[in-house]
Amino acid sequence: MNRHLFNGLFLLLLGMFLAPGTHAQAVATDLDNTDAGMYTLGEVVVTESAGPANTPGTTRQITARDIRTRGARTLNDAVALMPGVQVRTATTGTPRINFRGFRSRHTQLLLNGIPFNSTYDGQFDPTIIPVENIGKIDLGFGNQSVLYGQGGLGGVMNVVTQKGEEGVHGMTSLEISEDQTHRERFTLSGKRDAIDFFLSGSMTQGDGFRVSDDFNTTKNEDGGLRKNSDWERQNLFFNLGYTVTDTLELGLVMNYLSGEYGRPPSILDDKKDLFYKSPKYERVTDFDGFSAQINAALDIPGPLSFRGWVFTNTMEEASNRYDDATYTTMKKKNAYAKESDTAVTGGTLQTRYDFEGAGSVTLSLQGEKQSFDAKGTLVDKKNTPQGFDNNWALEIYTASAEYQVSPLERLHLVMGYGYSGLEKESGSDDSKGFFQAGATYDLFDATRIKGSLAKKIRFPSLKQLHETTSGGNPELTTEASYNYELGVEQMLPGNVLIGITGFYIDARDYIEKDDTTDQYENNESYRFQGIELTTEKRFQKNIFIRAGYTYMETEDRSSDTPKDELQYRPEHKLTLEGNYEFKWGLAIYSSLLYVADQYHYSDTTPVVKAALGDYTVVNLKLEQRLFNGNMHLYAGVDNLFDEDYEESYGLPREGSTIYGGVRLSF
Repeated sequence: MNRHLFNGLFLLLLGMFLAPGTHAQAVATDLDNTDAGMYTLGEVVVTESAGPANTPGTTRQITARDIRTRGARTLNDAVALMPGVQVRTATTGTPRINFRGFRSRHTQLLLNGIPFNSTYDGQFDPTIIPVENIGKIDLGFGNQSVLYGQGGLGGVMNVVTQKGEEGVHGMTSLEISEDQTHRERFTLSGKRDAIDFFLSGSMTQGDGFRVSDDFNTTKNEDGGLRKNSDWERQNLFFNLGYTVTDTLELGLVMNYLSGEYGRPPSILDDKKDLFYKSPKYERVTDFDGFSAQINAALDIPGPLSFRGWVFTNTMEEASNRYDDATYTTMKKKNAYAKESDTAVTGGTLQTRYDFEGAGSVTLSLQGEKQSFDAKGTLVDKKNTPQGFDNNWALEIYTASAEYQVSPLERLHLVMGYGYSGLEKESGSDDSKGFFQAGATYDLFDATRIKGSLAKKIRFPSLKQLHETTSGGNPELTTEASYNYELGVEQMLPGNVLIGITGFYIDARDYIEKDDTTDQYENNESYRFQGIELTTEKRFQKNIFIRAGYTYMETEDRSSDTPKDELQYRPEHKLTLEGNYEFKWGLAIYSSLLYVADQYHYSDTTPVVKAALGDYTVVNLKLEQRLFNGNMHLYAGVDNLFDEDYEESYGLPREGSTIYGGVRLSF
């Protein structure tokens, strides 16, 4: 389907939207009737008595309605507009979600309590997490509860899925776009007596994304569809809940995903460019993942309650690196063919004791085993294929306790301490403690003050410890960060909520690859500090406006470092979004993302610093409800003004893309 046909389709749908129809539904609170409850049996509960609003550390929430309103298709789409969050696509072609200057490996991703960080490098691919099953996403920044355990120097992204409610409900949708992308999704949920269930599935396929018409072509990229940016993904998700008695609940969660995708190479073709890096021609030819969890919650009469779950999460992946852009041969240096298996298996037990007026204590025991197996061939410096077979594993155990109390009506206190141990198959084991403390105080009915401090730790990943071909270093020590926050929230007349949060983070022994040795090393000290501003205005149920601004300074404070601020950490991020629903069922949504003042460095000696271009991306979406809200027609444009921009040097992002779709529900 060509661009002209899509432009015609978009204008046709726009005309339909602007003309009120006889079947249009009046404005409703939600966009459709498919909202289910939250499946919380596997969720790490850290604010059971206080509620999320009383969490001293910064916590922001994205709801299922937010996801639908924005037209988010993947997890990175859902969180991209949040203050303190940077979504950046680098050389792997996979979006990375970074919190407050930390990398994605410093953010814990949990799906109903199941860890989704790779056991290989600690990162995660947000594009494989479907959004049609999400009930809410809780984002905790740095000073989150100790009950999450080690790993979250930057924060925690806790994805809670939906659950079935009384009756039977369902949804199916189809979306297509001008770059030959199509997305099909469905959900089916329900509840009868003591049993509830939620089933969802999705399939997406695209020939690649289109770069901006303003893109300047090179020998490695001639415009149009970005080379090697195609993908195919399938996902099937299921959860089941059973209320055995008034005090006992049991649950089961299963998730299967599969697909393949390309990793677009660098467009740079000038080897005299100080920032030039040879393009890599890589593809993931197949991946298959499976995760499962069995969970239970027991709330016996009296002050004591228990929650627990066991889980497994596995991923099998076949990937190749080719010699050139033909993606056919693997005969030259550094070409490879690899099959890898990553797995994490473990469990969590939480018990909570309520002292009523004297607060509550939650105790948690966690344990998990991480493993990585890889075999294949790698072409050496003499252009000779060499076989490899790697098998690595480690175990992590954590005990933690958190105490919450409200000694005064307006004052809420949280204190927690945890201790984690790392057991390796070879080399020295390690163990470290961590803590969190904070308070919220309602100065006035419309004014809340928050403050918190925390120490967080993260053990090195298997790749950082063992992968010698990628700079592994078995002598790495545990990373740590000391996080400080102070903020205020104010409700203004007219139902306007504003918030300001200042943060200061001192990261110690931060692990990054040294450009000189090409090996992972512990850096003495990194500093992240800044301010986050948020505001939200709801005039009525049919309109909202949100805005967010993040200012962040970063500094490499290690001795003898040739760098000052850290690369690819923007100083400024501004977001605006708004949605308005007319009485005849038309909803108009638009968003703006502005990113400015970020830098990158050369691998040369001496090191050279350069600025990455600032960019502004505007999205627009129209949606019309028909037939009492059981049908939704929508169309939109991502990157409305066709901004030509990069999130990493030499890797252009998507240009303007028109799409349209239909969603049916019952």
